Amino acid sequence: MSQAPHTPESAPAQDENALIAERREKLAQWRARGHAFPNDFKRENTAAKLDERYGDKTHEALEADNIEVRLAGRIMLKRVMGKASFLTIQDHSGRIQLYIQRDAVGEEVYAEFKTWDIGDIIGCVGTLFKTRTGELTVKAAQVRLLTKNLRPLPDKFHGVSDIELKYRQRYVDLIMNEQTRFAFVARSRIVQSIREYMTGAGFLEVETPMMHPIAGGAAARPFVTHHNALDMPLYLRIAPELYLKRLVVGGFEKVFEINRNFRNEGLSPRHNPEFTMMEFYEAYADYNDIMNFTEGLLRHAARQALGTERFQYQGRELDFSRPFARFTVTEAIHHHNPGFSMEQLNDPAWLRAKLVEMGAEVRPNAGLGVLQFQLFEEATEAQLWEPTFIVDYPAEVSPLSRRSDRDPTIAERFELFMTGREIANGFSELNDPEDQAARFNEQAKARADGDEEAMYFDADYIRALEYGLPPTGGCGIGIDRLTMLLTDAPAIRDVILFPHLRPETA
Repeated sequence: MSQAPHTPESAPAQDENALIAERREKLAQWRARGHAFPNDFKRENTAAKLDERYGDKTHEALEADNIEVRLAGRIMLKRVMGKASFLTIQDHSGRIQLYIQRDAVGEEVYAEFKTWDIGDIIGCVGTLFKTRTGELTVKAAQVRLLTKNLRPLPDKFHGVSDIELKYRQRYVDLIMNEQTRFAFVARSRIVQSIREYMTGAGFLEVETPMMHPIAGGAAARPFVTHHNALDMPLYLRIAPELYLKRLVVGGFEKVFEINRNFRNEGLSPRHNPEFTMMEFYEAYADYNDIMNFTEGLLRHAARQALGTERFQYQGRELDFSRPFARFTVTEAIHHHNPGFSMEQLNDPAWLRAKLVEMGAEVRPNAGLGVLQFQLFEEATEAQLWEPTFIVDYPAEVSPLSRRSDRDPTIAERFELFMTGREIANGFSELNDPEDQAARFNEQAKARADGDEEAMYFDADYIRALEYGLPPTGGCGIGIDRLTMLLTDAPAIRDVILFPHLRPETA
């Protein structure tokens, strides 16, 4: 349900409006003096770098060295004490204290400084010293207002406590919440570590289209748009898979893409209609090779982001240092539900009855593999806390996967689960163009029967396979869900800078 915009707990609406009016008046006075919003201040230092380099030095050493610094940031704390005052400013790296003396900066500047507000952005030139309490501080020689803040920040003790405000006004959340800043810095490092791991292993990073003439590469409902000049419908990418495999046909034998995908589905703690995946494909590899590679990649990402392979997620430990478990679909169901016998798990009538008993919707024409997979989703998926590969999926639910040579009813496919959610999906790729065409036809029939997530028939992809796709393995890894794990975030919106929300009401 849409809600009216929220104001911080510390500032009721009428008070906030009065504060905004007061700050606009200060801005008008600043403009009248003829130098509002200057753009000529050059920052040379940041809070964290100064603390790293000089934080251990004594007051006497700093005074002897007379170290001049130039830094800028947002006012977060302000203590005015007659002829001398303290400020704490925040930049992208952290916070540092400033000491402002009337005699050092001049009476006019000091009088102006006293009118500045929490949230204003200032520039400062000064020298480093240590206070009596040992805090590294900048004694200001020059201080200037660079940007006027017109809206009061939330109370420092509450921060951004309203969840909708947190997601809708991420800029405020980033100002106030150190954990939020950590999460998105960590996300950037995770993506960078994945990119380095992939290129270090000889993979070529590529870019494929985000608008497709045919929705394909995954079973999902697409977003539809229209190209005016070509007068044709286009679909926002639900997966880059078919384009990446076209590149393997063309001779790029190890490729990857960090990509945005769009799926017209509901919102949940694990789902956002726009999300990020890393997909990769390697010629002359099978799904076992891809599982081993994926396991190594995730360990590397954890080490780079956290410095460890063992960490806490929502109060429970996750351990990437041990080999990831591997079960087939039916083995996993039986392992986590020992009351279900393997004989029952291979009996379509029993499976159908059990699913109906559990309240699941069962299609009348669902085969054994589909029923087993449905029971896995209903009874087992949520129990997979430690990293676990589920392997050998029913071919019926794996339209792009290669069938197993030992059993054509199963596909050489895996999904990686942890904390009860899917993190990665991969398989030995189907490179038989006639088999792929037959499976596309099955998907097209399912779509005609009302399955809006079934795939379309992609004739150009079949043509590409007819030129010859070498034996290939591939995998897609959910960057958002991986980031949730490594930053201890309970919801996907906590690791997407600007998640989708209902429109604001006036």
